[in-house]
Amino acid sequence: MSVNSQGQAQQTVSSMTSYLAPRVREIQPSGIRRFFDLASGNKDIITLGVGEPDFITPWHVREACVYSLERGFTSYTSNSGTPELREAIAEYLYNSYEVKYNPKDEVLVTVGASEAIDLALRALIVPGDEILVPAPCYISYSPITEIGGGVPVEIETFAQDNFKLKPERLKAKITPKSKVLILNYPSNPTGGIMSYEDWLPIAKIVEEHDLIVISDEIYSELTYGEKHVSFASIPGMKDRTILVNGFSKAFAMTGWRMGYACGHPDLIYAMLKIHQYTVMCAPVMGQVAALEALKNGLEEKDHMVESYNQRRRLIVQGLRDIGLDCHEPQGAFYAFPSIESTGLTSEEFATGLLLEAKVAAVPGNVFGAGGEGFLRCSYATSVSQISEALHRMGEFIHKVKQG
Repeated sequence: MSVNSQGQAQQTVSSMTSYLAPRVREIQPSGIRRFFDLASGNKDIITLGVGEPDFITPWHVREACVYSLERGFTSYTSNSGTPELREAIAEYLYNSYEVKYNPKDEVLVTVGASEAIDLALRALIVPGDEILVPAPCYISYSPITEIGGGVPVEIETFAQDNFKLKPERLKAKITPKSKVLILNYPSNPTGGIMSYEDWLPIAKIVEEHDLIVISDEIYSELTYGEKHVSFASIPGMKDRTILVNGFSKAFAMTGWRMGYACGHPDLIYAMLKIHQYTVMCAPVMGQVAALEALKNGLEEKDHMVESYNQRRRLIVQGLRDIGLDCHEPQGAFYAFPSIESTGLTSEEFATGLLLEAKVAAVPGNVFGAGGEGFLRCSYATSVSQISEALHRMGEFIHKVKQG
């Protein structure tokens, strides 16, 4: 209790947490960001942690944004996004993955792919619904599910299967409360992909159990050796699937926060209503830049993918050379080596690597079931940085094994 200048007693509030919604209070902060924040500002630390391209957005994309500002493009757009961008997205998806969407009512431009996932889950979840999530997986799916009142149910995937979702494991987790299956292939953090043949039995189960699918395909352009197969392209799956994608990874546009969702008009309309009342629309300047990226940025995108492929081969072989088992990632820009041979937990290994070797990577346990015993290493950084990081990791592992 304190007293103000008029001598009146005032209640001193020491903590505001009791006012918070229990669902929010109980959510843990991002394990990825924790390691990134520890490394931030230390120039001696090599960061293999955050999944962000080290490329700068191509100049002509930035120039399109600058020019739009010079012409006074600073207003709201349609809630769904500009017609030009929606048309370009639909054309791009058809040409790339043979999935056909009507830009008028089946495409929604969002503030990053993350907003699209949030909108989809909020539009679908009735409290108590079970949301099936193959794991290890992107860390946001379960917290967003819980905020919406749903129950995340993780389906473990394994290195010996190249972290593919196996139909028998999916089937074993389905209950009468199962409603949504979230897919993320190419996968963050594992780099795993799914082929057309892999998808067919999954699609059969989805139909048999009347599930809706949210397919997060943000890494669709980053595949090596095999072309990405969109789950929405599997016969009978388009109307059951909300396809989520964006510009952050393939076009080096993380900070622009430009994403999109495509799906059945009823699903997109439901997401649009939430979008209208929360963010109104994606920024017009970002939409102009995204349109330029789709129209004239595919060549630069291909060059970036070639560079990632070179780095992928370097880091996978390098990890194996220093004694860590590592399956070959065929998508995204992450290696996911096993650190079990060191005798340390994922958290212990990542912490020691950061403090002693000055290399930041993400402990696999933050990605859910099956992630313990692994480490996520992003190779979206320069060859010289990867080489030095591997050298430091090798010395750290040697010290650990020597005791």
